Amino acid sequence: MKNYITTFQKSIIIGFILIVTNLMQAQLTSETYFSEENVDEKSVIHELHIIDDYLTHTIYEKNPAKFIMARGGFVKIEENRLVVLLEFNSNYENDQLRTLNIPFDQKEDDLILDINSKKIFKAAPSLAQDLDGKWLFATRGPDEGQERRGEENPRKTLKILQDGRFQWIAYQTETMKFSGAGGGSFTSEEGEYTEHIEFFSKDNSRVGATLKFNYELKNNDWHHTGKNSKGEPMYEIWTKRKD
Repeated sequence: MKNYITTFQKSIIIGFILIVTNLMQAQLTSETYFSEENVDEKSVIHELHIIDDYLTHTIYEKNPAKFIMARGGFVKIEENRLVVLLEFNSNYENDQLRTLNIPFDQKEDDLILDINSKKIFKAAPSLAQDLDGKWLFATRGPDEGQERRGEENPRKTLKILQDGRFQWIAYQTETMKFSGAGGGSFTSEEGEYTEHIEFFSKDNSRVGATLKFNYELKNNDWHHTGKNSKGEPMYEIWTKRKD
C-alpha cells in the first residue's frame, strides 16, 4: 500500500512538472533578434521583435540602404509553430497574407525560424531604457482634451521600443493598407530621446539621419516634442498599448 501511494504521488508530481514545463515552453521571451544573410552580394538584415504577445519582422538592406518588407501582429505558439495574426503586412497587395504559420525551434539564445528557408536569429543584448514598450499614436499635442485615435480605431501608428531599437509602423487593420515604417537605434535618458535611422520605407535617403527630441511621461502618455525628419516643429502624444 505504501509503495502504491508513493508511486501514485510520484506520477502526480511528474505530471505536474510536465504541465509546468509545457506552459513555460509555450511562452516566448520578449527579446530583439537579428539574422543577416548575403543576397546578390548585399547584406540583408532580418530584424525581429517579440514583445509580450506581439511580433514584428522587418527586412532591409544596409549598404546601400533599402527597405524591403515589414509585417507583424499578435503571436502565439501552437505545437512547433509560431502563429501570427497579422495587423500589418507591407506586402499584402502581393501575397494577401493575414496569418503566418512559422515552424520554429529554440537552441539556447538562438531562435530558428523556417521562413522560406531556415534562418538563425541571434538575440541582441538586453538594454532597458525609458520608453521601452508598445506605443500607439493618440493625438497631436498639447493635451487639451481633444479626441484621441483610440486602440479600437483601425487606423494605427504603432511604435515599438526595445533593447535600444525603435520601430514605427503606420497601417490600417481592416483593409491591411500599409502607409509606412521606419526604425533603427535609440536612446532615452533624462528627458532627451534620440533616434538614429537605419531603415525608412518612404525614403531610403533618410537612412543615417540622427534626430533628437524631448520626452515627458505623464501617466500612460508619452509627450514627444521637437522637430520631425523634415525639420518641422512637432508635438505628438503617444499612449501605452494595452492589448
